[in-house]
Amino acid sequence: MARFRYRMQNILDIKSKLEEQEKNNFAAAQRKLAEEEELLRIALEKRERLAEEARRMRGEALNILELKENEYARKYAEEQVKKQHLNVVVAQKNVEVARLKMQKAVQERKVHDKLKEHAFEEFLQEENAAEVKEIDQLTSYTHGKK
Repeated sequence: MARFRYRMQNILDIKSKLEEQEKNNFAAAQRKLAEEEELLRIALEKRERLAEEARRMRGEALNILELKENEYARKYAEEQVKKQHLNVVVAQKNVEVARLKMQKAVQERKVHDKLKEHAFEEFLQEENAAEVKEIDQLTSYTHGKK
């Protein structure tokens, strides 16, 4: 029996490698999104902590300097929260783009897998046909000798 060799195996290998790269890119984008969401959570906690500190300071004896410092810190924290919200949105978009690229790479690899399967089925049919022909020749040869 002859050995099956898929003539486009190198293309299938490249598609598999591209799929792996896209999966890695997708995972990296997801990790980046998780980091950005964690930074947003930290910024929100800091903003809330500063607001709580401002409420506490207003209940005590008024120290104008501390109140002003707290006000500046709260404004800065609010800016950080807004900036971090934007970073999260960008990271979410990057995840979606990476997911779409990964999806396309998976589809392309599957197409080539199907092509390989069809080529293998054709190979098996050709092998079976050749085997049947050989058996017929042997049968007719032995029948012809009698």
